[in-house]
Amino acid sequence: MKPVRKAIFPVAGFGTRFLPATKAVPKEMLPVVDRPLIQYAVDEARAAGIEQMIFVTGRNKYAIEDYFDAAYEIESDLAAKNKTQFLDILESTRLAPGKAAFVRQQQMLGLGHAVGCARDLVGDEPFAVLLPDELLWNPGNPCLKQMIATYENKGGNVVAVLEIPEDQTHKYGIVDPGAVDGAVTEVRKMVEKPAAGTAPSRLALVGRYILQPEIFALLDKGERGAGGEIQLTDAMAKLIGSQAFHAVTFDGDRHDCGDNAGFIQANIALALERPEIADSVRAFIRKIV
Repeated sequence: MKPVRKAIFPVAGFGTRFLPATKAVPKEMLPVVDRPLIQYAVDEARAAGIEQMIFVTGRNKYAIEDYFDAAYEIESDLAAKNKTQFLDILESTRLAPGKAAFVRQQQMLGLGHAVGCARDLVGDEPFAVLLPDELLWNPGNPCLKQMIATYENKGGNVVAVLEIPEDQTHKYGIVDPGAVDGAVTEVRKMVEKPAAGTAPSRLALVGRYILQPEIFALLDKGERGAGGEIQLTDAMAKLIGSQAFHAVTFDGDRHDCGDNAGFIQANIALALERPEIADSVRAFIRKIV
């Protein structure tokens, strides 16, 4: 069984729900406390042992590439002023040469299309996909690390899921569950955004995947699904039965930062975990609530 060494980050979207901010700033660069969303996803991948980060970008997304580069002017100024604590912070934002690759999605044709754009960079090996606007928070045992443990035990394909309210199932890809072994559930099939009242379970996909390279041949067919887009969920569903497929119920906190309210909630939740600002934030919340 080949190890998972590469991760795809689909970051080409327009971030429409965050306009006008995203007119000039990529959604993935919006900060949660003091780090952009994309940094949280990359840190999660690093913690899981990922060696190469593949960013599927779009036009006007140059800030993401610049962010993971060296910033010589800033670093020189900080060094001259002996502000070493800030230099240490910047070190975590730099990806070494060869550890980052960028490919452009020229048309917004869905998540499946975005993943397919990275085919030549992934090659013939398993890979991870992380959606940065899903901030899955467990710094002690990050989501992708939990999934890698399942992959090493079960092989095949692995997705992260969480149980959601019944009235929300029409918004997500939903798993039809089979045998359950602790936090790991066998996947019998998947349905992308099922009509209200038809979902096979309340186990929703939450933006983390470990997939086998055979999925690229399915994505290449360009078959359209929900919303007229090339859906990753539809291609994954076709692998079930020919390859092992399991879902891991994520042990941690999920913040949907693709949603305005979820983004604000993520800032509050993570701020309350920062000892240097937690008391001030908590006092402010008590004042206004």
